[in-house]
Amino acid sequence: MYNILIVDDEPLICEGLTRLLSTSGINIGHIYNAHSGYEALDYLRMEDIDLLVTDIQMGSMSGIELMQQAKIIKPWVQVIIISAHETFQYAQLAIRFGARDYLIKPLNSEQFLSSVRHVLLHMDKGVRDQEELMSELREHFRMREPQQDRTALLHRLLVAANGERESVLGELRRRFGIELKGPYYAVIKMKLGLAEDGRAVSEKDGRLLQYAALNIASELLDKEWDYESFYDTGHTICIVIQWDEKRYGDTSVDKVNQLEMIGRSLHFNVRKFLGLSCVVGISQILKGGEFLGEVHTQADKAIRWSREFKDHYVFYYGDFKWGTMSEEEPTDDEIAEQNNMIVERSRQYIQQNYAQKGLTLNEVAQKNHVSPNYLSYLFKKNTGCNLWEYVIKLRMEESKRLILNTDLRRYEISEMVGYESPEHFSKIFKKYFGMSPSEMKK
Repeated sequence: MYNILIVDDEPLICEGLTRLLSTSGINIGHIYNAHSGYEALDYLRMEDIDLLVTDIQMGSMSGIELMQQAKIIKPWVQVIIISAHETFQYAQLAIRFGARDYLIKPLNSEQFLSSVRHVLLHMDKGVRDQEELMSELREHFRMREPQQDRTALLHRLLVAANGERESVLGELRRRFGIELKGPYYAVIKMKLGLAEDGRAVSEKDGRLLQYAALNIASELLDKEWDYESFYDTGHTICIVIQWDEKRYGDTSVDKVNQLEMIGRSLHFNVRKFLGLSCVVGISQILKGGEFLGEVHTQADKAIRWSREFKDHYVFYYGDFKWGTMSEEEPTDDEIAEQNNMIVERSRQYIQQNYAQKGLTLNEVAQKNHVSPNYLSYLFKKNTGCNLWEYVIKLRMEESKRLILNTDLRRYEISEMVGYESPEHFSKIFKKYFGMSPSEMKK
């Protein structure tokens, strides 16, 4: 069953869409309503949301901003945008950031339900039995091996000396129509592991699964990214992503966050649909073709961190501080000290800013010069609770103190601890303490 979050600053629209979905016959578990982006983020952090349906224009946080934050929290959440504006620019931006559909108000009921059904239809829940999966792949997936010459040239490009690179680029252009002009580049590598049920996979089935994983990567990146993907050595898939000056100059989205979203989505989908373990390594973004070898090496080094963190699966090279005078890996003690410092600084920042309405994981991560993905992992590993649970704990304990020791009204307390609406504050409070603010006051 699927959980759907509907977000609109007009309560009547939320209620109408909820009624429509409730009587549609679609396999829905829960339908949540939020009336602002900040309220929606709390649902996304605390509930298992499959589909986000959001208005594009809502007070202090737009639907586009909400979608960006949602993808940081759960990159695999599906999004449908609804808007009163039939503007190509809005629609283009929404689709580029990962929306599955863009619907114009006033909504046509059948069109809306058709869109929801279409999105949910492509969200097959759970991994099937491995034998059943392999049988289906063998029957329906006619494997076309990627051209070996193309693969060899792309690999050669990433390990070539600077003097050889131009000739390899020319050969790729002439023979395969591949244009790698950059000037900005990053590399994502996905190292495939064993079947998660522990079964050995035959060499033939291994090639089929690798091909299926390559197709998952291609479908995920689709037409919105300028990339080349190919088989690398040792059951690894390599993706070279490039940006020209215009695309890279677009500051409306954090490029590293986007790369991490791709990495987390790759890991999620390969495990979900293929039942394979995998580790993803992501390089930094560097400018200039002479750095293609460097970003290739960085992605390999990022994957190597899985030896230190066996319960983590997506690694960004920039999160790990290599030796200042060399490229040697730090010692275990240095890693532990570094990570403890990141978590402690994050705790201090949250303690000072938890009452800020717009506080996000991304903001806390930026203050510590690490990615949101890695900060989330470290915080949970070191403290036993996830970062947003810690924010809610501080907010709730402070609101309890204010309720019991002051005569402040509910709306004043909700404002003081970082909530936009008293109603949303009361929902969180009751979920946390098992009683409403007024019941606690009594």
